[in-house]
Amino acid sequence: MKIPPFVLASASPARRRLLQTVGIEAIVRPSDFDESQIELSDPAELVKTLARYKAETVAPQFESSLIMGCDSVLSINGEIYGKPADISEAIARWQIMQGNFGDLYTGHALIDPNQNRTLVKSQVTRVYFAQMSDKAIKAYVATGEPLKCAGAFAIEGFGSLFVEKIAGCHSNVIGLSLPLLRQMLGELGYDVTDLWQ
Repeated sequence: MKIPPFVLASASPARRRLLQTVGIEAIVRPSDFDESQIELSDPAELVKTLARYKAETVAPQFESSLIMGCDSVLSINGEIYGKPADISEAIARWQIMQGNFGDLYTGHALIDPNQNRTLVKSQVTRVYFAQMSDKAIKAYVATGEPLKCAGAFAIEGFGSLFVEKIAGCHSNVIGLSLPLLRQMLGELGYDVTDLWQ
């Protein structure tokens, strides 16, 4: 079965770079979906719901493409964290995160209009953070990187210095689980290698 064009319903440059790394040139179409209208206390359900809404918002613009929506949150001690609102929130968040661990959840929704099918799944990766001084936390937040990321860190950037180890899928922490994407495409009858340019 011929694979349709691949659309990424996300403004995340990190997700786009991940796909490019494995030879997938996605059409990028951010959904601009208002996430604040969805309130769920279960992180896996939250990211799956948000990913689905993002994909569904973009889907009407693409009749015969695969549309992927994603959403990520970090859960620490039962609290769910998305992107920090400002510098002071990012510093406060890192004071909780340092020397601790969190579970990074990413929801993945894949819509195939040709088969009238939608798959929605989530992936979780445990992330262990280093002990950090207040100076290091402030310096990291001052880079601006934590303000752009769910969980206030980017494992593919400066943040990698403060991640001791992860348990689970590495690309999931960046915002899209590549193994899960491969599995979801397979479930729809496609071979991921057919997306290679």
